[in-house]
Amino acid sequence: MCRDGQKVLLSIMNMGGESAVAWRQFLDDLDARGLKRPEFVIVDGAPGLEAALVALWGDDLPIQRCTVHKHRNLLAHAPKHMHEELGNDYRDMIYADTAAAVEKRRKAFLRKWRLKCRAVADSLEEAGERLFTFTRLDPAQWKAARTTNGIERLNEEFHRRIKTQTVLPCAETVPMLLWALLASGQIKMRKVDGWQTLDKPIEPMPLDLAA
Repeated sequence: MCRDGQKVLLSIMNMGGESAVAWRQFLDDLDARGLKRPEFVIVDGAPGLEAALVALWGDDLPIQRCTVHKHRNLLAHAPKHMHEELGNDYRDMIYADTAAAVEKRRKAFLRKWRLKCRAVADSLEEAGERLFTFTRLDPAQWKAARTTNGIERLNEEFHRRIKTQTVLPCAETVPMLLWALLASGQIKMRKVDGWQTLDKPIEPMPLDLAA
């Protein structure tokens, strides 16, 4: 990301899987090209990626689990008739206005769902503080920092433009075509929300995760 908040695609590689080894090769390539230790990383919950990030840059690296992916995980652990109630409780927690409100609703969520459906509470606790790392940022950045939507939208835009192409010649065609669409401006990555506050330091973890 640039200082003015403009997103930039640094790399796309076909690694054939999402193991820690594969992700480490991907990160090592970025490191060799001069990428410095990130100040904040958003991931979709893939354990291989998290392990590779920690191995390269240390376990104090601020990592944010995508809240949308975790929502899907929670729904997968609950009976269908509980999905609406679960979704409402989860959104109330994740989209609370302040870190203190997030913390309060997280504890209430765990108390309630440990009784209603223990697997849901266990799944939330599995993510630990990494589901709430966004609360360490200025609130203006929370919308962009909670999810991997920036990558998801890029994927959607790419699929939309190649949907009439039934088969691409080979795997190497994919990154070449994506780079071409970005370079020509046919696909644009918009600025991150709250970019005006990017110069503010990341705060220590503000939440009491005991519940």
